Amino acid sequence: MLFTDLINSLITDTTQSIPRFGVELCLSATIVLMLLMRLSGLDRLIPACLTATVGALVATFLAYKQFDALHAKDAVVTTHIFTGLLVHDSFTVFFRGFLALFLLLTVALTSLTGIPDEEDSPDFYSLLFGATIGMMLMASANNLLMLFIGVEMTSVPSYAMVGFLKGRKVSSEAALKYVVYGAGAAGVMLYGISLVGGVLGTTDMSLLSQRLAEAAAGGSGGLKDPEVRTVALGTMLVMVGLAFKLSLVPFHFWCPDAFEGASAEVAGFLSVASKAGAFGLLVRFCLALSGAKGTESLMISFGLGLGFIACITTTFGNLAAYTQTNLKRLLAYSTIAHAGYMVMAVAALLVLKNSPQAATLTENINQSIEGLLYYLVVYLFMNLGAFAVIAIARNYTFSEEVDSFKGLISQSPTLCIVMLICMFSLVGMPPFGGFVGKLFIFASAFKAGEVHGFMYVVVAFGALNTVFSLVYYIRVLRTMFLEARPADARPVPVRLVSWESAFVVTLAVFVLLLGVLPHMMSQTANDAAQAIAQLPNP
Repeated sequence: MLFTDLINSLITDTTQSIPRFGVELCLSATIVLMLLMRLSGLDRLIPACLTATVGALVATFLAYKQFDALHAKDAVVTTHIFTGLLVHDSFTVFFRGFLALFLLLTVALTSLTGIPDEEDSPDFYSLLFGATIGMMLMASANNLLMLFIGVEMTSVPSYAMVGFLKGRKVSSEAALKYVVYGAGAAGVMLYGISLVGGVLGTTDMSLLSQRLAEAAAGGSGGLKDPEVRTVALGTMLVMVGLAFKLSLVPFHFWCPDAFEGASAEVAGFLSVASKAGAFGLLVRFCLALSGAKGTESLMISFGLGLGFIACITTTFGNLAAYTQTNLKRLLAYSTIAHAGYMVMAVAALLVLKNSPQAATLTENINQSIEGLLYYLVVYLFMNLGAFAVIAIARNYTFSEEVDSFKGLISQSPTLCIVMLICMFSLVGMPPFGGFVGKLFIFASAFKAGEVHGFMYVVVAFGALNTVFSLVYYIRVLRTMFLEARPADARPVPVRLVSWESAFVVTLAVFVLLLGVLPHMMSQTANDAAQAIAQLPNP
């Protein structure tokens, strides 16, 4: 191919790709605009939170239009953009809409609570938008190099946001720990990418399964084959980087310290958005390696390994939360536990996708992905709702300890009722959305038990941990509803008719609706699941 033909092909591909990359471009333009306003002093006339709100709102609208356009087509449409580095399908657009909506809600929360202040808000929102773009790239990555870039684009702004509260030793220490752990995990993951790409001769994730089948041809397809063994090692190292983002045991150590050191608003953002992007990438990476002929048993073993990690993660997260007195730290361990629940769906996906009966289990494979996506949507509202209550109460009490919430029902019944709805949903009690999400995940893991009996153990651990988690969630609610308000406690006069109440009540309403009317989101999740599950196998 001549150089001019190559340039023309690149220009044509870029021109066709840009419209499908509109959400990320909108967020990028908002970042540039906020920085220019900061340089010119316009941010003193037009608040950065207003610019950020408009940018996030437009991005959410663009994601909706993209999903609506894909949904209007009869067939599942998958398009590779930017020379195959990214993929555009319903799964990608689902995460774009999810992350854009969550970004909008986070900006709204920070506007209500006053963190950040007017002086630092352009910098803060630039970091927030930059991290969101990285998460969107994670969910749409179709190349191992984009996998790494997406993770790093998410991580680097997150480090700065954790330590954004200047002058606080706890925040600085938490950010430093986060950076150290992140740098180590990134190095391990990059080495894993080099092993996988080097052995298979490609970094294109859509070709990994085909190349893996070729590497396994003529051999056992197991760990006795040097090439397969090297790919397995590289895959495990890549999983280390993803486990760090998901705060899975034993790569969870940064999470409690980072959440405690960061503001409640940042902790809420990291607890949901970071997990969403990482799960989108994890599903893509697992499916990219699945279905290779001769390696089915190896990939089932990976699925069972993820199931084992899920059991350990949920158990550790729930038991460690028992002794916590700081609400952000308690919810950090809760986040670890919920990451374990969601990993159960990915474990079930790997087991079902690589089973001998995979051709007849297409619906069950779709349901495992659908359950994960549904749980993420519910988790958005219930976890952000809990962190929002903490942030609003903190502005009055200047404390985030459990004891500062004693007898809060007497002063702010709205905050207490919203916290009750969010906590019960986090437990997984009906009729709240968390119950339906866990039901979907447990059902897919139970179905995977027909392929390998260990998945029944995974379901049993999930059910037992649901009971375990009830203890510390109830402890928080008992403190708020049943204990007396200390005489020297600072008042929390959040009125029923206020922007603060309207925000948290809106989140609680969605938690209830997703539990009572699950079909309002299940079809959207199903469309996204079909788009990712119908990847061609070699």
